[in-house]
Amino acid sequence: MSLSIRKMQSLLPERIIALRDLAYNLWWSWHPEAQALFSRLDPALWEQVYHNPLRFLAMIDPATLEAAAADQSYLSKFDAVIAAFDRYMHPRQTWFSRTYPTAGDMTIAYFSPEFGLHESLPIYSGGLGILSGDHCKEASDLGLPLVGVGFLYPQGYFLQRINADGTQEAIYNKLNFADVPAQPALTPDGKPAMIRVELPERSVFALVWRIQVGRIPVFLMDTDVEPNAPADRDLSARLYGGDQEMRISQEIVLGIGGVRALRALGIQPTVWHMNEGHSAFLVLERLRQLIRNGVPPSEAREIVRNSTVFTTHTPVPAGNDTFPYEMMERYFWQQWIEFGMSRDEFLDMARQDLPWGRRFSMTVLALRMSSRRNGVSRIHGGVSRSMWNFVWPDLPAEQVPITAITNGVHTATWLAPEMAELYDDYLGPTWASALDDPTTWQRVTTIPDQVLWKTHQQLKQQLIAFVRQRVAEQRRRQGAPAERIAAASSLLDPDVLTIGFARRFATYKRATLLFRDIDRLRRLITNGERPVQFIFAGKAHPNDEAGKQLIRDIYRLSQEPWLEGRIVFVEEYDMCVARALVQGVDLWLNNPRRPNEASGTSGQKAALNGVPSASILDGWWAEAYNGKNGWAIGNATDGSNPDAQDEADSKSLYDTLENHIIPLFYSRSQGLPRAWIAIMKEAIRTIAPVFSTRRMLKEYVSQMYIVEQVEAQVT
Repeated sequence: MSLSIRKMQSLLPERIIALRDLAYNLWWSWHPEAQALFSRLDPALWEQVYHNPLRFLAMIDPATLEAAAADQSYLSKFDAVIAAFDRYMHPRQTWFSRTYPTAGDMTIAYFSPEFGLHESLPIYSGGLGILSGDHCKEASDLGLPLVGVGFLYPQGYFLQRINADGTQEAIYNKLNFADVPAQPALTPDGKPAMIRVELPERSVFALVWRIQVGRIPVFLMDTDVEPNAPADRDLSARLYGGDQEMRISQEIVLGIGGVRALRALGIQPTVWHMNEGHSAFLVLERLRQLIRNGVPPSEAREIVRNSTVFTTHTPVPAGNDTFPYEMMERYFWQQWIEFGMSRDEFLDMARQDLPWGRRFSMTVLALRMSSRRNGVSRIHGGVSRSMWNFVWPDLPAEQVPITAITNGVHTATWLAPEMAELYDDYLGPTWASALDDPTTWQRVTTIPDQVLWKTHQQLKQQLIAFVRQRVAEQRRRQGAPAERIAAASSLLDPDVLTIGFARRFATYKRATLLFRDIDRLRRLITNGERPVQFIFAGKAHPNDEAGKQLIRDIYRLSQEPWLEGRIVFVEEYDMCVARALVQGVDLWLNNPRRPNEASGTSGQKAALNGVPSASILDGWWAEAYNGKNGWAIGNATDGSNPDAQDEADSKSLYDTLENHIIPLFYSRSQGLPRAWIAIMKEAIRTIAPVFSTRRMLKEYVSQMYIVEQVEAQVT
């Protein structure tokens, strides 16, 4: 038993001891009523610990807990939540058990380099991690027999700080494991699971931790353990850090070590899902094990291929990991002999000819050693088929075997509690059990305009208060004068059209497209009758100088006297900031350079909360836009000249804002923007059921996971 658990047991009164079980299961993170059990005890402390129940219970005054254990009002809510938690964890049946009653012995191993589960567990960087977290939560809700495999990064992803001149600073804080809902994963004989992976001239060890996400266990490896050398202890320290030597070492631990971790835990998957190519080395470890168990190499390759699925997320060749042949020889020189291959045959398993030379591509390895493959939107599926056509040179691009399953979002994670209450009132008491049924959402039209608008305005006020507090804290840290800190309390106007833009600051996402014509932007923002204001957030990779420059440019512009208070950059974009933004802005803006947005999901989260999008017709929006649920920027063509495309899209953005979006928002009938509210309702009605992880996971099950079992498979 860990020290933190023992401490909790000594502090928690017996009557509310089950708070400990809640704290160690991320189920609480998508159930507001469970979060309220903590926050109502000490709201200020709950914010101070950044919504981390373990830290909260370690720091709370024991007298407060004793008082709660004697408070009948608190106990009534406590008992209801604990009963709901118990019903969830011990269901009579689930969607999966009802739909696939003969698949009870199935196990899906879901490998991902990052898992975005909650802001209190900062082991994610962006979209890939958030998708992985949502994937696991929905798998839990549906009762899928899935386990996650990844890294528990002791230093997580970086904490973003913006200094006085707009420069992004990356700060790494080591996780305190007493504050993390992770416990050692135990082998069948009750011992902590420790695995070993061979690297050139040394072995690296990793301790395996378990995080419970509802019904789903996520197993995360940590190399910061004895007897590793200092450099190897840092292998899993940070997400996406280091050079190629560190990257290949990390991916060997993720893929090969992940397979060994599952074996050590006694888990024998029937399906292996590689979420992006970072974990593709897992196929090599599975081949090695099969061949060592006497399976002929050719048969072993078929067994691995037939039980492996792969999701690609990156539509840009440079975004896929590749390694020089000489590096692969140094790390894997013994393996091709064991596989019954020559050196060239082994390297050609993942060969990609690039302008800078022949490389071993993790994506090519994943494509060749999987039986089912998908992109994450229809457009991205087509881009992927063209991009990886060389893997199947005898097929035309349209016949390349890469399908598409468009990403969705986990409704309960991203839906504002206030909107959930609204849906309870108007969609019926069972709406949450039929999230992916379009008929469920038809009833959105019955919500009175004034009720929906009042709820939205409440969320907008909360967002503005949140932003003001964040900016005040930032200015205080920067050493700003007292009057400058106080001025943060007047940033943004709740009556002004508020547009949100938040995402990873990669150049293709074109965060500064809005600023291409400053004079035109000035007229929009300073219009006395119909002004506009913008909230920006996002991180650039610490090594991405171009992305960091975009942040600097926007931040400096936001400090201009004519823009201050109308353009705000909120630092430290994470799940907490994202929730506040997608729930509280009036409009969501997305303007990547088509066709580089594989899918995108932030606009889907906004739509759940009645926030329509204005977006380039790329990724998911090209499938969702119907002319009545938001706005399209530009057209559906891909430009061959990036600068010309940027110019055309910026003009389209300005035109759409000036001629359609702004006039509609400010058009009032009996004090309400009724035409705008109609678009809000249409966004909810058309997007909520289709672009949910409920629909997405069901498609993964039917198209990727339920596969014919391979005879004599050795997993």
